[in-house]
Amino acid sequence: LPKIAAGAWLAQSGEHVTLDHGVLSIDFATRKIAKLLKPQKVIEQNGDSFTIHTHSTLKNYLVTFKVGEEFDEDNKGLDNRKCKSLVTWDNDRLTCVQKGEKKKRGWTHWIEGDELHLVLATFCSFI
Repeated sequence: LPKIAAGAWLAQSGEHVTLDHGVLSIDFATRKIAKLLKPQKVIEQNGDSFTIHTHSTLKNYLVTFKVGEEFDEDNKGLDNRKCKSLVTWDNDRLTCVQKGEKKKRGWTHWIEGDELHLVLATFCSFI
């Protein structure tokens, strides 16, 4: 079982935040605020179970899941949607695919050196 570094991580900047309005359907004001935030992310791992706390001046968010098991996720206050989420390991990365009212959303977390990376994504199929 791969292991992601549990602990507290502080965002250094939002300079690479590119939440394009057409892609993720996130309103203009929320996108602008997201670029300014420097949230703290606290990750707890117990085997294949995870709890991720995200703390910011705008919103606190908590998600708990077990890798490989679909769960109900409520993103109220983020992009205000409910979805079915499934988190799996992709080598040393945690990848979440979300299904619901906004199609094919998700995220990927991984550690590189002493930095925690997060990519928000839309998953497209060109086949």
